Amino acid sequence: MRPETITPTLAAFFPGATVQTPTPTSWQIEIPPFRLLVILSEDGSWLRMLVPIAPLQEAFPYFEQLLAANFDSTQAVRYALNQGALWGVFHHALGSLTLADFQDAIAQLVSLQKRGLSDCLNQLLESKIRQIVEAAKLQGQTLQATLQNIERFYAEGMLGNLEQSTQEQQQFIAAWRAQLERLWHDIDVEGNPKQ
Repeated sequence: MRPETITPTLAAFFPGATVQTPTPTSWQIEIPPFRLLVILSEDGSWLRMLVPIAPLQEAFPYFEQLLAANFDSTQAVRYALNQGALWGVFHHALGSLTLADFQDAIAQLVSLQKRGLSDCLNQLLESKIRQIVEAAKLQGQTLQATLQNIERFYAEGMLGNLEQSTQEQQQFIAAWRAQLERLWHDIDVEGNPKQ
């Protein structure tokens, strides 16, 4: 890929957006709340694309999930930290970068930015619910008894808050029920997922 193909490729990928070129070796697309930066190394041999995802303080609780995603699921892009923010980043040698790989990396970065931290939050919540199921089973509780405890915790304000309406509490309890029922039979008494 050559530097002169970057502007038309970005313009085609983001129709109607203006491709800004703050320097001869950098490009920017800004469609609030989305911003994509493309930067060439000083010698022009490496290309870096990045999108801001979240402030560092928001991402901090999810570091384990972010590192696991870098290992398991982010494909050609990675999560990275810089200047007090979590970024989605793609690095590639410019000389061996194909147009298809460049376009695919843009799509992956757009997807990371749109999902934000929601995947990490969902993974963290599932691991916590799994811990609750494991603890309940180790104490010999049934699914029904565990659900009754959750309802009691909401009624006493230990989960949620006392200002929640009855409807909001019922929605949260229904979500707990769905997750507990989904995971209850996947966890054996020792707390190990069934094979």
